[in-house]
Amino acid sequence: MTSSAGVAAPSNITSVIDRLAERTPDAPAVELPALRIGYGELGESSLLAARRLWAAGVRGGDRVAILLAQVDADYLSCALGAARIGAIVVPVNARYKSRELAHLAGDSRPIVMITSARFLPLVSEGSLPEDCSMVVIEQAADFLEGADRVSADQVRAQQRRVGPDDPVRIVYTSGTTANPKGCLHTHRALLAQGRAVAERLELTADDRFWTPLPMFHVAGWSTMLAAHARGACFNHAGIFEPGVAVEQISAQRCTVLFPGFETVWMAVLEHPRFATSDLSAARLVINVGVPERMRFMQERLPGVPQVSNTGSTEACGFLAIGAPSDPLDVRSSTAGRELTGMEVRIVDPQTGEDVPDGDAGELLFRGEWRLREYYGDPGGTADVIDAEGWFHSGDLLRRDQEGRLVYVSRIKDMLKVGGENVASAEIEDYLLSHPAIHMVHVVAAPDARYGEVPAAFVQLSPGADLTEQELIDFCLDRIATFKVPRYMRTVDAWPMSGTKVKKVVLRERIAEELARSGIEQAPSLQSSATRSSS
Repeated sequence: MTSSAGVAAPSNITSVIDRLAERTPDAPAVELPALRIGYGELGESSLLAARRLWAAGVRGGDRVAILLAQVDADYLSCALGAARIGAIVVPVNARYKSRELAHLAGDSRPIVMITSARFLPLVSEGSLPEDCSMVVIEQAADFLEGADRVSADQVRAQQRRVGPDDPVRIVYTSGTTANPKGCLHTHRALLAQGRAVAERLELTADDRFWTPLPMFHVAGWSTMLAAHARGACFNHAGIFEPGVAVEQISAQRCTVLFPGFETVWMAVLEHPRFATSDLSAARLVINVGVPERMRFMQERLPGVPQVSNTGSTEACGFLAIGAPSDPLDVRSSTAGRELTGMEVRIVDPQTGEDVPDGDAGELLFRGEWRLREYYGDPGGTADVIDAEGWFHSGDLLRRDQEGRLVYVSRIKDMLKVGGENVASAEIEDYLLSHPAIHMVHVVAAPDARYGEVPAAFVQLSPGADLTEQELIDFCLDRIATFKVPRYMRTVDAWPMSGTKVKKVVLRERIAEELARSGIEQAPSLQSSATRSSS
């Protein structure tokens, strides 16, 4: 595989880093709030991690799970070290509880779990397969010394065997089923998206591409890969804190900002230090939000164009990004055009026929960075990828007359809570383990802070009693907080359409009730034990 210039194109995501480490070793590759890593150092640290992983028995195709609280030097070196030797990185959502971790580990079957001491109570609850070894960063003397038994030449020889179509990452995302599915991506996919995003954003080696979005989602990876595609710097917020973020953006002269979601960016815009900070280096902000909120956020930073985007874990991250040259109303209401390397269709969900521009239909996409498959789930993969390679997203979008994509709604039974995809079925599956619950349906309730939050409509078992707070207590510390229902309503009968519950009626019911009561934002989650002790 060669580039148009006749130079061998990278076949492994770490080949990009190696090339830059050789050419510009001192150029910044990663900047965290309190740490700067040059390309030369990033190349060496990931090579060292690869030697340690090889000594620990990790081989090509093995899964390496990473459960760390923040993006830091350990996280990046281990993830990239695994990629060097053809292993598959499995980033673990740091907000998971034991139930969710057990599903991910049982599904991906990692050979190694890299974590830290803070997660030991979670990981020790029998959530790992018996053949999975655990590396605790603070207690990893044996793991660290393993590099002494493996040479850099051994690792580089293995790296040359890793091809572009080899898998490199499994990221779990919620679908309409009870458990998240693992999206499998290849080196080719990650490299192609990095190049396409860098092209659309016109990145150069002088750019500083900032995000607070985690590496256990595709967004953090997409930012890093796009920056490295042009030899730019990947600026990450570590553990997001608005004040620290403002200082980092200013001090590190960040140029392209990808907060991604209004819940994140509003916290930055409303921080007391924002108004007096020097953000003059910024040239572009990439966000998602309803048009009214997008316009409001643009007004808070008027000199820096803000564009929207759309994508998904199945699309390896970005699918489309808007253009800063578009008028404000267009940038606030559309997600831009698809990136080079991807094809998009908008079709009638019933007939599969393309719909005219302006009409809403199901989003289909295929191309260089569509997921290869749902890991270990051929049936689930066949359900969403057709014979011609189109991924059926279950989302309703439309095109405007200039070809820009406009998000409309979801066909799938999904919620998006502050940017986190949540399957109603996953929450329902857990709630049904409560002895007082006979039947439950979870829908989205509108929320000023998170966009929407879960609301549970519950039919109780005969003679049973259950309060909203008791349901919340049943969920807290057992499932991720963004999945915990903020409202519970009991029902004796369900609105039906044939044999199916009409969830649209339940959504309308909770939305109308909250509007009548003047409730725009759900109260903060708090256990009854905390309430009684305060």
